[in-house]
Amino acid sequence: MTSIDVQELTKEYGTTRAVDRLTFRVEPGRVTGFLGPNGAGKSTTMRLVLGLDRPTSGTATVGGQPYATLEEPLRHVGALLDAQAAHGSRTARDHLRALAASNRLPGTRVDEVLAETGLAPVARRRVKTYSLGMRQRLGIAAALLGDPPVVLLDEPSNGLDPEGIIWIRELLRRLAREGRTVLVSSHLMHETASFADHLVVLGRGRLLADMAMREFVQARVDPRVRVRTTDGAALRDLLARHGYEAARHEGEGEGETPGGGGGERWIVRHARVEDIGRLASGAGLPLLELAAEEGTLEQAYLDLTATEAEFAAQSPAQPQEA
Repeated sequence: MTSIDVQELTKEYGTTRAVDRLTFRVEPGRVTGFLGPNGAGKSTTMRLVLGLDRPTSGTATVGGQPYATLEEPLRHVGALLDAQAAHGSRTARDHLRALAASNRLPGTRVDEVLAETGLAPVARRRVKTYSLGMRQRLGIAAALLGDPPVVLLDEPSNGLDPEGIIWIRELLRRLAREGRTVLVSSHLMHETASFADHLVVLGRGRLLADMAMREFVQARVDPRVRVRTTDGAALRDLLARHGYEAARHEGEGEGETPGGGGGERWIVRHARVEDIGRLASGAGLPLLELAAEEGTLEQAYLDLTATEAEFAAQSPAQPQEA
């Protein structure tokens, strides 16, 4: 099994501990989202996995081996850490040909990844003429060049247009379906939620969470039910008698609901749709809307990392200190 294994990994730069005794495993067959605030240690960890930095203590291995001991590493691990890494005076095709030659990969593979990443029409243009999104595609092409079982990508959606974002999302899912080990660092919560199966979350160099994405969200965001009715007072009283607390949707006037449609909208926390529906039906209470409000990855992530950000802007609502 080709997994990424991090054991008691620590990296110190002088008096700063960038990575603090990390232990986790990235399994094949799923996309693992690698999350954390700026300065959390994500990029440092990826560099340690790839042998670009030496750990102060602990280990990071790929398929049970340190990356530095792998022969023809592009056949084992594909990585994108910096979209600006390609030499600007080379064409995209020449950049990939050089990588292929150094890892004894067939030249036909270059044309395959150029086509796969959508760069075939501009393959003979110099990299310095590329936009950031095109450079990202070139970095991904380089990562896929050796058809590796392990793929690490740092912010792969950065600079991509909407079509490119959809493309990278589908690519990551396909790689996981093929049984590869996929680790993706990102700051885009909505995008991560669209492709990740599992999450590893860091804060100030420490491991904060290592679990399935759905479990992560459910564990940190209360389940809620959205109800719209023409008799808000009756709804509130009914729910109170059964131990539920209903809160009026903020910003509504009497008898109004966002988007029109009449009625009042209420939010019931720690509740399930079937339970609220059963109570309303039994009481003969008219309902215009009854829906579950699922928590989002962004909500769960911010709840977990609220005290872990190294840099945080002050809320406009808070007064500035004198």
